Amino acid sequence: MSAGAPWLPSLRPWIETVWACARPDAAPAHAREHSLPSGALHLAVRLDGPPLRTYADSDDARGQVHGPAVVAGARAGYCIKDTSQPAASVGAVLRPGATLALFGVSAAELEGGYVGLDALCGAAAAGELYERLSAAADPLLRRRAFESFLQARLRPVRGLDPQIVRAVRSLQGAAPGGDCAGDADERRVAGWVAASGRSHRRFIAGFREAAGLSPKRYARVLRFKRLLQALAATPRPDWAQLALDGGYFDQSHLIREFREFAGVSPRAYLAARADSPHHLPMRSQGRS
Repeated sequence: MSAGAPWLPSLRPWIETVWACARPDAAPAHAREHSLPSGALHLAVRLDGPPLRTYADSDDARGQVHGPAVVAGARAGYCIKDTSQPAASVGAVLRPGATLALFGVSAAELEGGYVGLDALCGAAAAGELYERLSAAADPLLRRRAFESFLQARLRPVRGLDPQIVRAVRSLQGAAPGGDCAGDADERRVAGWVAASGRSHRRFIAGFREAAGLSPKRYARVLRFKRLLQALAATPRPDWAQLALDGGYFDQSHLIREFREFAGVSPRAYLAARADSPHHLPMRSQGRS
């Protein structure tokens, strides 16, 4: 697998990570997974397997097929994906503002959904990319072809509001702990609105246009993301201390947020032994 920051400097303001991986030798033991929110948008192309399929809930047997190349909007909750038939893939984690720079589309329009790449850049361009990636068997060559496609898609965009950029970066770099979550989020948003000179409504709309979520929802998802990182480094967690360190009101607040974002309790999450923090294997078709 080849993964990391873009090789092309022109992409780095808009793309956090690019990856290209070969098809796994063996299918996973689980047929589905809960894909947990990270606050980011993703662009992914599946090359030698079936298209992406998602499910509305654990009782959904048919699911919905989205096509081989999709942009996944930012989410404040988990989604259920079919993992029974893995495929080689190429993709990117998008930074705030990237959908405007690449496709001329607000991230707010993509929130919580999957949009086919052909709907964003046209069937011809999406088809040509798929053919180029399929023709390059080596993951490194596929990554180069993918980055070339992204670079060619870049278009001049009006500059993002500096106050919104600062707000996004402040949340991304926020140190956990200290003030209780809700209180701190309220004060941050109020300060950003005042500094921006916009109305509260216009500031929130501008933030969603760039990041895909409102500031408060974005802050909650990033707090959850940091919690997953802490759990990965903590074999036997002290839940009360994690809640305090992570900026939650208390342990009950942590558990409620965790269930909302992951679809399972924190203990069930640890018991599942996920290989990746944001990809939770679901080994049964029962309710999660």
